[in-house]
Amino acid sequence: MIENANSFPVGALSGIRILDLTRVLAGPFCTMMMADLGAEVIKIEIPGKGDDSRQYPPFKNGESAYFMNLNRNKKGIELNLKHHQGKEIFIDLLKKSDVVIENFKPGTMERLNLGYEDLKKVNKKIVYGCISGFGHYGSYKYRPGYDLIGQAMGGMMSVTGWPDSPPTRTGTAISDILAGLSCCIGILSALRARDISGEGQKVDIALVDSVVAAMENINQLYIVENKIPQRIGNRYEFFYPYDSFKSSDGWFVFAVGNQEMWKRFCQTIEDKELCEDERFCTMNKRVENHKTLKEEIEKWTKSRKTKDIVELFLSNNIPSAPIYSVDQVVNDKHIAEDREMFVEVVHPIAGITKVTGSHLKLYKNKPTIRQAAPTLGQHTKEVLTGILGFSEEKIKDLKENKII
Repeated sequence: MIENANSFPVGALSGIRILDLTRVLAGPFCTMMMADLGAEVIKIEIPGKGDDSRQYPPFKNGESAYFMNLNRNKKGIELNLKHHQGKEIFIDLLKKSDVVIENFKPGTMERLNLGYEDLKKVNKKIVYGCISGFGHYGSYKYRPGYDLIGQAMGGMMSVTGWPDSPPTRTGTAISDILAGLSCCIGILSALRARDISGEGQKVDIALVDSVVAAMENINQLYIVENKIPQRIGNRYEFFYPYDSFKSSDGWFVFAVGNQEMWKRFCQTIEDKELCEDERFCTMNKRVENHKTLKEEIEKWTKSRKTKDIVELFLSNNIPSAPIYSVDQVVNDKHIAEDREMFVEVVHPIAGITKVTGSHLKLYKNKPTIRQAAPTLGQHTKEVLTGILGFSEEKIKDLKENKII
């Protein structure tokens, strides 16, 4: 649990200031990673309303855990960008910042005269990150984009599920997450390039592009063989067994990636006949006869418990794991404690709250969760007085005119 934010090591992105105009998931996930890495992220929200995700469940003491998880380590201010004074404040902050990131529909920032071409005239070093459904150029650029759209048009839904099931989205908003990761990588690359050239640039990330990239070898099946990949469940297209299997008390997975491992697997389950069966003697044959092989394997697995099977396989150097439910993930000692993937923070309203920790493990500049997500406008006064030197009187006037 966070006790003293000053006790944390210097973050890898310490000294980088980010103006965060993003909302909901893809953008906030991107800036969350950079905040965990030590960047100063100033989240700019609509006065009186804020990020839509503040209204998303689950709630703790009336505060959205969805929002709190994605916006920890950030400073929060309210600023009306549709008002000329609000724009002026934004421009003043821009002059003292390194990155602007937004995930509005393309054209939104341009209509406010705050697009990249406008901003680089004020600060040529600014790195401008943007996330949208289809990107800022191309025939589809003005189409709305949601995670479901990204998964659908990126091809992922077409290969997710079983042969007799309809196209299926993944259990998480994976195109949003992939876009957030991609935008973070793009921004960090642009910052490195700025060190060389002295100038920033625009980083344009599309949900659909991010999914297409993540499809990797699945795309190659069509490009090379003119084969349209189908839904195949949990198995892998290129080798077998690599699948989920039923035990007496649940489900588990294991993978046999080469011929030597296949022999070791057969020895482990003490089935010499399976190893010598002509239908399964090579990797190609095992892939071809995967249905029959799965039936044969489950004759052995269905009479044994998941824990015993996994321990036996691992002891014989066969990759295996139980299929966890979320409660098992959250309570697994290695994941939750050793790898610090669930961390407690103290929120001013919600109280002690557990959030998902950083998956980025830097040994010298460890990513940290130093403070809870901001309440709406929590740091407005601090940011405007500390960075721009605004007086108490000016802050009061801005509030009265609903600019902040």
